[in-house]
Amino acid sequence: MNNRLRVLRAERGWSQQDLAERLEVSRQSVNAIETGKYDPSLPLAFRISDVFGLTIEAIFLRGE
Repeated sequence: MNNRLRVLRAERGWSQQDLAERLEVSRQSVNAIETGKYDPSLPLAFRISDVFGLTIEAIFLRGE
């Protein structure tokens, strides 16, 4: 699944570690989501949505 996580994080000046702390996950998890190696669970997707103040659909894009 494609996502805008890296761009959104960069716009806020956050490191992967900063975002990981906000989400209560490891930095490696953030990296895996950003690179498309891991799709987050629905509860984690909602936490990501809340952190950025966006809908899940605005962050995660359907892959082709």
